[in-house]
Amino acid sequence: MSRYSRVLLKLSGESLCEKAGHGIDPKALGRIANEIKLAHDKGVQIGIVVGGGNIWRGASNHDAVIGRVTADYMGMLATVINAMALQEALEHLGVPTRVQTAIEVAKLAEPYIRRRAIRHLEKGRIVIFAGGTGNPYFTTDTASSLRAVEIEAEALLKATTVDGVYTDDPKTNKNAKKLSQLTFMEAIRQRLRVMDATALTLCMENRMPVLVFDLSADGNISRAVNGQKVGTLITEG
Repeated sequence: MSRYSRVLLKLSGESLCEKAGHGIDPKALGRIANEIKLAHDKGVQIGIVVGGGNIWRGASNHDAVIGRVTADYMGMLATVINAMALQEALEHLGVPTRVQTAIEVAKLAEPYIRRRAIRHLEKGRIVIFAGGTGNPYFTTDTASSLRAVEIEAEALLKATTVDGVYTDDPKTNKNAKKLSQLTFMEAIRQRLRVMDATALTLCMENRMPVLVFDLSADGNISRAVNGQKVGTLITEG
């Protein structure tokens, strides 16, 4: 039996493109969908927030021509594209999936309605939350924290390109040490860049544990929902 009965999975947009660095790689998309299916087959209710960095990153793409607000809205639209792709990949595997967006795109997806989302989850459907929070200046990490709290998930699972949280960037610092567990305050004070401070604070105030793990390792999503030791667990303390 799985440790968690309902979780919120946070996926980066970059996970859908892998080495290409942009766009959507069908092989990467298919692999991630299969990993999610394995966890879903265990009876776990899964909500997903997917980023849009493989298409457009509002926080870093704004300039004198495209302002931050417009750039952020463009990023929200990018998450809708990724959500539609992931929905197709999951339903190709026979997994019932719904996309809900914080910005209305009536012909493509449902508007985000909390009670409807929970009902979908209770019926065994995966719900992909797109459009971030629907507001500029907020990251998809903050959106994932918000949705996790709103749907009353038992944990927020953050899938990344590294196998947990380190004292420094392990890609540039060979002396960086992996942390198996830490508190939200430690993550905030040490500026460990796990998630932005708003997202971490929201999880801390609502006692929402965050598990950071490596998405590239086969079976890690299933291990995470089973409560196995994988990645780094961040808790209230």
